[in-house]
Amino acid sequence: MSHTVVSQNEWLSARKVLLAREKEFTKAREALSRQRRDLPWVKIEKPYVFDGPQGRETLADLFDGKSQLIVYHFMLAPGWGEGCKSCSYLADHFDGAIPHLAERDVTMLAISRAPLAEIEAYKKRMGWKFKWVSSNGNSFNYDFVVSFNKDEVGKEGIYNFGTTKVYGDEMPGISVFTRNKVGEVFRTYSTYARGLDNIIGTYQLLDLVPKGRDEDALPFTMSWVKRHDEYEQAPVMKAGCCG
Repeated sequence: MSHTVVSQNEWLSARKVLLAREKEFTKAREALSRQRRDLPWVKIEKPYVFDGPQGRETLADLFDGKSQLIVYHFMLAPGWGEGCKSCSYLADHFDGAIPHLAERDVTMLAISRAPLAEIEAYKKRMGWKFKWVSSNGNSFNYDFVVSFNKDEVGKEGIYNFGTTKVYGDEMPGISVFTRNKVGEVFRTYSTYARGLDNIIGTYQLLDLVPKGRDEDALPFTMSWVKRHDEYEQAPVMKAGCCG
């Protein structure tokens, strides 16, 4: 990898030019975040019930006393045996964030269509501590357009608020909800596909280094990603202090 090499003063001058661009980007991002928070809400009318570690829970129950809820739509369908590699890559970032989110009145968890026993087995393998419940038996995943029937796969369908090719029976996303004092639940935001980029801390770090994400020559984005126990130098995941 070759690159222009300059003096310290020349580097500092170039860095200050880029810093001005970064500050513009930060202000634009903050303005976009305000617009996101200003979106109208839609009331959730369906009585969704999920299977969780503590038993059957409604969507309102999942808030666990908080007024805000982030749901990661994790790609794990019945019978898969293991979760999607890319979703697993994202999920590796959850445990460290969850105590901090809780301090700001936010609960975060994952929901998948797989039965709870299959979820629990994969969660144990990965060493994760975050809450993860099953929507098996209800229409939650289909209503939030992250699960698809077999006859929809490979065809044009609705995903990410537009028309695209449905590449599998499960696709990723995040949905955000709020709950008022009388227990009513509202959907405030959802994002899919590249909209998930902002929650991937590893990508944000890779964006800082000279090679960046280094994905241009790959057959598809994230094709390099493996489950963390499948890398050649796979670390051993241990339960954290907050488990």
